[in-house]
Amino acid sequence: MQTTPHLNYIAGEWTSGTSVALNINPSDTRDIVGEYVRADAQQAQAAIDAAFDAQRAWAGRTAEQRSDALDRIGAEILARSDELGRLLSREQGKTLAEGIGEVMRAGRVFKFFAAEALRLGGEKLPSIRPGVEVEVTREPEGVVGIIAPWNFPIAIPAWKIAPALAYGNAVVFKPADLVPGSAWALSEIIVRAGQLPPGTFNLVMGAGSKVGQALANSPKVRALSFTGSTGTGRSVGLACMERGAKVQLEMGGKNPLVVLDDADLDLAVNVALQGSFYSSGQRCTASSRLIVQQGIHDRFVAALAERMAALQVGHALEAGTDIGPVVSQDQLDQDRFYIDLAQQEGGRLLAGGELLQRATPGYYLSPALITETHNAMRVNREEIFGPVATVIRVKEYEEALATANDTPFGLSSGICTTSLKHATDFKRHSTAGMVMVNVATAGVDYHAPFGGRKASSYGAREQGSYAREFYTATKTSYIQA
Repeated sequence: MQTTPHLNYIAGEWTSGTSVALNINPSDTRDIVGEYVRADAQQAQAAIDAAFDAQRAWAGRTAEQRSDALDRIGAEILARSDELGRLLSREQGKTLAEGIGEVMRAGRVFKFFAAEALRLGGEKLPSIRPGVEVEVTREPEGVVGIIAPWNFPIAIPAWKIAPALAYGNAVVFKPADLVPGSAWALSEIIVRAGQLPPGTFNLVMGAGSKVGQALANSPKVRALSFTGSTGTGRSVGLACMERGAKVQLEMGGKNPLVVLDDADLDLAVNVALQGSFYSSGQRCTASSRLIVQQGIHDRFVAALAERMAALQVGHALEAGTDIGPVVSQDQLDQDRFYIDLAQQEGGRLLAGGELLQRATPGYYLSPALITETHNAMRVNREEIFGPVATVIRVKEYEEALATANDTPFGLSSGICTTSLKHATDFKRHSTAGMVMVNVATAGVDYHAPFGGRKASSYGAREQGSYAREFYTATKTSYIQA
């Protein structure tokens, strides 16, 4: 059956690209979700130029007008959550419940920033000089480039695009090449429901080496928000810093979950199961290192393996599926590489790690639990980004804390304990940007700041009121009365 390719949106017009890519369902590789055009660097620059020309008109809209636009966008996303959630799960492989939940989060994000657009304030300070007044205000940065990942194809674009528009910036949005469907649907809602001036919002699908590079290098892009791999993020960051542009990077994680002897066993197992394996482990905040005190180690591992065996891995849209496929053949190959490597390094594959056959051809992998590991192994140093968790046995709390912090990353960390003393100490001394106590490391609220430390993040925090730090510039004005 002949289908019409989904187009880019540049300068207020739906625009063809230089090539077309297929969007393939990882739950059934025979199923083509759609055809999506891909742009080249020249088209990316045209989008940047359009955003540059349109930004002042959008910034000139009143805060109420911008708020109303974002509120309309959020309302439509929420009204269509079932439809959009099904599309998301079909193209990315999350379960339908997860897909719908992510869409609802995206809608709530737009609603949140619709309100934030009305709350942006300033300060009036007394000067040390008589007759002089000091005002501190916030202004839009100008053109904001947005490069989003494939693991949250609507929520992460939403939490970048919504604040950018709320604070008066123009946007050039490059979604992940692997999953363009949800991004395209979101973009169509933004340009139609938002009623934005032409050029205010631009969708440019295509390769990072072309579209992403154009965003990183263009002097007209004054701020760039990136979520993706550590290596690519560093390249983007260097390109932006060389020309003096603001940059925000959210990259990898190797997140620890500490389980102490005094933990509630059932709670700890549930926290680990949710944090390590749901969404097929394809979350930068996933609990990939389980650091378990020796007194509870054997009981915890046995209970977790038992719970893992009961998980249903299958088609993302089928009822009863707990975990869908991984997103692509490349990701499946990467997961299997690290499972094999862990065993070569001396780890024991206690559960899972097997290719699975289902009624439809897809990238199905049973969640893997690897025990008898130590923190110097590559599998405990490098991000796997799949349903793979390792277990590290430790003697006491101090060793657990030191092991948790012994990583180049610092996005999310967690601890399961009934000890207020250890929970308080862990919150204070964990070198992660986000700390969870008796809560899964993967799972955050849309109104709270998101971000990490060390190699996980660079720049201002995302989400919540903290987003204004990245999407606005601070101006100090002195006035002689």
